[in-house]
Amino acid sequence: MNETLKTIAQRYSCRSYDGRMPEKSKLEAIAAAAVQSPSGMNRQPWQINVITNKAFIEEMDAEGMRILAESEDKTAYERFMNRGGKLYYNAPCMFLILKKPGTDLDTGIVSENIALAASSLGLGNVICGMAGIAFGGPKGEDFKNRAGFTKDWEFGMSVLVGYENQPGASHEPDLSKIKFID
Repeated sequence: MNETLKTIAQRYSCRSYDGRMPEKSKLEAIAAAAVQSPSGMNRQPWQINVITNKAFIEEMDAEGMRILAESEDKTAYERFMNRGGKLYYNAPCMFLILKKPGTDLDTGIVSENIALAASSLGLGNVICGMAGIAFGGPKGEDFKNRAGFTKDWEFGMSVLVGYENQPGASHEPDLSKIKFID
């Protein structure tokens, strides 16, 4: 199996980080992989903001958990409480993908490039839409300003990156989902 297919097969969603910040050279390589993503008509409708301020990430985490705790449906809140009570799993770094309105597909491609690049460099990662909770809450405008949003950009997705606390395992693929049409 070649290295790309091996990385894809071994990647998993890391939900426990030890808090150590990855080396700047690794973060730069991941950011470069992000902007190398293909996009419709090569519009590249994204902005990649790499948040390495752990206190800021923890502040957004706490606000997101507060919002989930106050929501009528407690399902998500309880799921995160059962996983340690952290929305961002103690990740020291967040790759924030800002997008132009209506470019969700491109955002998905960018997040996958980030996740695979991080995995290939030995870093845990999880694609995390939950960052949108903090940006949409009462402190959202402050968080957006601090995270580098400008008027033309909106939250697309985030990818949490860091050193895993404990090794995880990739999921078992369901090969019955594949159909070849002749």
